Amino acid sequence: MDSTVTFLIVLAVAALIFYGLYVKVISTRNRALEALASIDVQLRKRYDLLPNVLKLAARYMEHERDLLNEVTRLRSRFQETERPKSGEAAAEHLGVVQALEKQVGRLMIQVEAYPDLKAEKPIQEAMMQFSEVEGHISAARRFYNSAVTDLNNLVQIFPTSMIAGWVKVSEMPYYEVEEEAVRQPIDADDYLKR
Repeated sequence: MDSTVTFLIVLAVAALIFYGLYVKVISTRNRALEALASIDVQLRKRYDLLPNVLKLAARYMEHERDLLNEVTRLRSRFQETERPKSGEAAAEHLGVVQALEKQVGRLMIQVEAYPDLKAEKPIQEAMMQFSEVEGHISAARRFYNSAVTDLNNLVQIFPTSMIAGWVKVSEMPYYEVEEEAVRQPIDADDYLKR
């Protein structure tokens, strides 16, 4: 065989390998972004319940106005950061989600502290829907974290790390539940003094 033909064959094989790795990096990134979008669908269901809860809660929880305003502000911020296109944008979006989840958790604890508010039928329905959606969010979070693991492995391991760098695909953050909020003990005296 002629050396030119050999060179062209080697070049064609290298181009095919490069293209295959490129497709793998891009499709893995897209799968991670799709998984994040599926979390957002579930979060949107949950957050769409908030206006009614906030409206009813405002009547009972006048001294909790700062909490209600913060939940409203973070809900708007959630909508602004939806559909991130990069790892950095996803990190910002997940930061907003975690802040909002923390405030919604505080709001639900406060709702529990007001028996008259808790007895309202719309609040009861919202609380049930919040619980139902939580299971969906948990499943979507597992799918997202799995997709992010696949993407981060490609971004970190040679030779796909080189291709990811060339096409500006970066690592994405995991969606983790804030352990501090989960493990923090609740002081019942704070709620019994009312």
